[in-house]
Amino acid sequence: MGMVFQSFNLFGHLTVIENIMNPQITLLGRSRQEAYDKAMYLLTQVGLVTKVFSYPDELSGGQQQRIAIARTLAMDPDIILFDEPTSALDPSMIGEVQSVIKLLAKTGRTMMIVTHEMDFARKISNRVLFMSDGEIYEEGTPKQIFENPKRELTRRFVQRLTTLSYKIDSTDFDFEVMNEELMSYGEKLLIESERLSKLSLAIEEICINNIAAYSDNPFILVKIEYSEKQDVLSLSIRYKGDERFDPRTSESKLFMLMLDEGTTSLSEKALENDPDGCLYQIDMSFKWVEE
Repeated sequence: MGMVFQSFNLFGHLTVIENIMNPQITLLGRSRQEAYDKAMYLLTQVGLVTKVFSYPDELSGGQQQRIAIARTLAMDPDIILFDEPTSALDPSMIGEVQSVIKLLAKTGRTMMIVTHEMDFARKISNRVLFMSDGEIYEEGTPKQIFENPKRELTRRFVQRLTTLSYKIDSTDFDFEVMNEELMSYGEKLLIESERLSKLSLAIEEICINNIAAYSDNPFILVKIEYSEKQDVLSLSIRYKGDERFDPRTSESKLFMLMLDEGTTSLSEKALENDPDGCLYQIDMSFKWVEE
């Protein structure tokens, strides 16, 4: 078995080529030439042959992790264990490491990957194990686990992956924190930033600038959901108030321009009356349109 660690674990005092050659020489008894040839071949495979004489601290996190993968492959393991291989990386570097792992999967390499990158797990795996309290709680194909989980904890976990919820009860709602969560959510599900920006604008205009701004005690529930199958990002807003707000009457030119672009569907309706005011709902969806 070979191991690819969460924090790379390269030897800082050795160059890239030495990091890959030394284990082969020490543990497998290969000659320096054999170890060098193997290392160069693998560096070519992971796209880092130009970094052969660099030291680890001269490389980005993504490059270091690719070197760590090459070092593991050099030992010819039957199975490779990956411990959160992208968790120590900046979002911009995650893709380059995932691409190498996907390439290994296509060659039939047996790998066991511990990861919180659910979209990655869904696309690369042929078997998924959902863990809870140190035990296998449910297992199956990616389709079974992510689209039709049988057990309650798995269902709740999968739902949280594709859904964000917020309660807005003040105009002082921390919009910046929400946006940070929204961007992180989009990165995990590979949603285009343009759609996320439109959704953020819709929440700010409808909830903050209108519904909350005209109420002393706003009560607004926001639900964001993404369907990978339909490739639709949807926004549902429920609120209590004395008056119904039609987003089409917004005074924001930017928001109205967004509605006019044809990438957004919009519906709004009254749900019920009660002593605290009428309950309304606004639904919007943001499809990606190639230009």
